[in-house]
Amino acid sequence: MPELPEVEVVRRGLARWVAHRTVAEAEVLHPRAVRRHIAGADDFTHRLKGHRIGEPHRRGKYLWLPLEDAHTSVLAHLGMSGQLLIKAHDAPDEKHLRIRIRFEDTSTGQARVAAGTELRFVDQRTFGGLSLHDTVADSPDGLPDVIAHIARDPLDPLFDDAAFHTALRAKRTTIKRALLDQSLISGVGNIYADEALWRTKLHYERPTATLTRPRTAELLGHVRDVMNEALAVGGTSFDSLYVNVNGESGYFDRSLDAYGREGEPCRRCGTPMRRRPWMNRSSYYCPRCQRPPRVSRAASS
Repeated sequence: MPELPEVEVVRRGLARWVAHRTVAEAEVLHPRAVRRHIAGADDFTHRLKGHRIGEPHRRGKYLWLPLEDAHTSVLAHLGMSGQLLIKAHDAPDEKHLRIRIRFEDTSTGQARVAAGTELRFVDQRTFGGLSLHDTVADSPDGLPDVIAHIARDPLDPLFDDAAFHTALRAKRTTIKRALLDQSLISGVGNIYADEALWRTKLHYERPTATLTRPRTAELLGHVRDVMNEALAVGGTSFDSLYVNVNGESGYFDRSLDAYGREGEPCRRCGTPMRRRPWMNRSSYYCPRCQRPPRVSRAASS
C-alpha cells in the first residue's frame, strides 16, 4: 500500500494537472470504485459535475481534492493498487479503468497547461476508490470529516514533536506498532518504519515507554530523512501497481537499507539481515545493530 512519499508524489502531480480545472463530466465504470460514496455512483457523478477542483492536499496516506465552490472534497483511497493517472482524451482505456473525470478546458492559466487531458482512476484489485465528503468546519484545506481523526504526518509543519513523544510514552505499546498507528502519527507504513528503525538502531519490539525524549527526536529525524529521500526519487515501487500521475515508477527501492534485504549484509556492520513475521506483515532488521529488548522476569512468568 502506498505510504506518505508515494501519496505525496501523486499529490504533486495532481497539483500541476488537475488543480483549478472545472469538471465537465465524471463517469463511473465500476461500482466498487465509489463504494465509500454511500449515495452511489449516479450521485457521485452528479455532485461532481460543474465544480472547480482546488489545490490537492494530503494528510499521511490520505489524499483529497477540495471543491472550491462547495464545502465538499473528493477523498482518494488508493488501496493496494489504485492509480490516479493523467491521460490524453484519446488515449486507450486501461484494462482496469474504474473512474474517468473530464474537465472544461479553457485557454488561460493552469487549464492551458493541462488542456486535452483527463483524470483516470485505475485499480486492478478494486480495494481503493473515490468518494465525496463534507469538509471539517473552518478547515482551510478542505479536510474531509471522515479523516479528521487522523494525526498529522511528520512532514507537516504543524506536527508537534513534543506531543508525539508524550503520546508515545503513554501508549505503552511497541515502537513499530506506534509508528503505524495513524492516531499517533500518519503516513508511516511498513517499509519506512523498518528503514527509520534500522537507522535509529531500534528493534521493532522496543517498548515505547522506554524511549527518552532525545531518542524519540532521533527517530523522528530519521523518519523525516527517509521519507524526504524517497520523495526525491519518486517513492518506492516494487511492481507496476504504484506509479505517479504520468505512469512512472519510483526508485527508492534501490536505496533501502532494511526492507526486503533478508540474508543480505547489514550496510552498517555486515551481519546478515533478518525477516520476521509481524502483524500479517514482515519486519526486517539487523540482529546485531537492532538488538531485541530484554524480557523482564515478570513478563516471562
